[in-house]
Amino acid sequence: MAALIGVAVFLTSFGPDQTDRRTVEGIARVRDVDTIVVQGVPVRLNGVDGPELATKPGMAAKHWMTGHLRGKTVICKLNGERTYDRWVGVCYLDGEDLGAASIAAGHALDCHRYSGGRYRRLETPEARARIVRAGYC
Repeated sequence: MAALIGVAVFLTSFGPDQTDRRTVEGIARVRDVDTIVVQGVPVRLNGVDGPELATKPGMAAKHWMTGHLRGKTVICKLNGERTYDRWVGVCYLDGEDLGAASIAAGHALDCHRYSGGRYRRLETPEARARIVRAGYC
């Protein structure tokens, strides 16, 4: 119950025009390669374009991320933006940017529209060949 109250307080702490950053930390549950849940807070990895779960690359990417994060503490710095039920942010594992790691491992692509191209150089040729880039990227 205390965890639910904590999440409710956290989620309501963002006002409609809130621009300051918040941080969540804890063991992550993986939805897919570009969305994790930390302390009950769904976080969309900013600038990461992961394949859909209904595809073979999507399931492989989720499996990779699950193994990469298993039992480890993740820190997410949220930017105050939301997309659907998720807060947008950059998450780190031992100082490593998870978005960068997933792209460098060939399980996602850069979404220039949101990343400003910061991950583009990390894309692998294999990922470009097998992952369909989202139209909004």
